[in-house]
Amino acid sequence: MTHLPTPAIADRVARLLHTVPVTWTPVAGGYTAASRWIVTGADGSTAFVKAGANPNTAEWLRAEWRIYGAITADWLPALRGWEDGDPPVLMLEDLSRAHWPPPWTRTQVDGVLAALAAVARTAVPEGLPPAESQRDDLAGWVKVAQDPMPFLTLGLCSAAWLDSALPTLVAASAAADLRGESLLHLDVRSDNLCFVGQRVVLVDWNWACQGNARLDIAAWLPSLAAEGGPLPDEILPGEPALAALMSGFFAYHAGLAAEGEVSPRLRALQLVQLRMALPWAARALGLAAPDRNGLPG
Repeated sequence: MTHLPTPAIADRVARLLHTVPVTWTPVAGGYTAASRWIVTGADGSTAFVKAGANPNTAEWLRAEWRIYGAITADWLPALRGWEDGDPPVLMLEDLSRAHWPPPWTRTQVDGVLAALAAVARTAVPEGLPPAESQRDDLAGWVKVAQDPMPFLTLGLCSAAWLDSALPTLVAASAAADLRGESLLHLDVRSDNLCFVGQRVVLVDWNWACQGNARLDIAAWLPSLAAEGGPLPDEILPGEPALAALMSGFFAYHAGLAAEGEVSPRLRALQLVQLRMALPWAARALGLAAPDRNGLPG
């Protein structure tokens, strides 16, 4: 990530901020090549600025703008400015002093669930794709069945367990109902949400779509459990198809190589989520617990 902006980006940010930027503090984290800063203006105002760094990150920023440009809500960071171009520049409320979990409290968990319910009740902006359009990417078990070795090298179960469980996992994942009229974030996890007092704020909306509201909850729960929160079954019982779908997504992606725009950090995060999602799916589907059958560690 570039530590300082190009002069062209600096000029555009000055126009959006309506004051001269005097400090540019790079923001670490994130799983894309987009450039990120906390910018402080000469008048003391601050903002979070994200600029595209390549064609993919530019399109993802435009996808985010479809949400920020159409919706004003407590669960969104306040929009400070937007300018399309090469690259597009998005300016949002500075959330650097917010609480970014973990740790979690039950009150915070309930707060996120309430925020997701509010998201689901929001009118869907025009042009958002249906969640069903993401099924091929989400449905990972059928891909694991075609080539199980990348998943098996993660060491989470034996080949015998996988052979026995795969037909059930593939069928349940295919049965997951993604249809619905709700606005979805589709990438809910702790690095994409924070607390400003009691207010829950969701960021990074480039995967926003329309569909089954329970999909957002299912996508969040493996990372929540990994960070000391409740098990997925406690929050979303009776959803074997969604448990299979989410575990399959992580099972397929966590075993892939980190290459191109995919960082090793993202693969590591997907593995953390899989460690919670796989036993969740087994419990929900009445499968035997994943066994290691002599695997090391």
